[in-house]
Amino acid sequence: MAVPKRRLSRSNTRSRRSQWKAVAPTLVTCANPACRQKHLPHTACPSCGSYGPRANRRQVLES
Repeated sequence: MAVPKRRLSRSNTRSRRSQWKAVAPTLVTCANPACRQKHLPHTACPSCGSYGPRANRRQVLES
């Protein structure tokens, strides 16, 4: 295992750790006009089960 040759300064350590931050997930509105619930992008809507904005929406989950 690699061992550091010198101790890292506090400012370098804190600068590196400043990039570790929590980010809220991006949500999109369901394309189904009857549903309009928020869900993660590129996933099926958990409330109505549809996926995609087209007129021939694919029902991928059973309601």
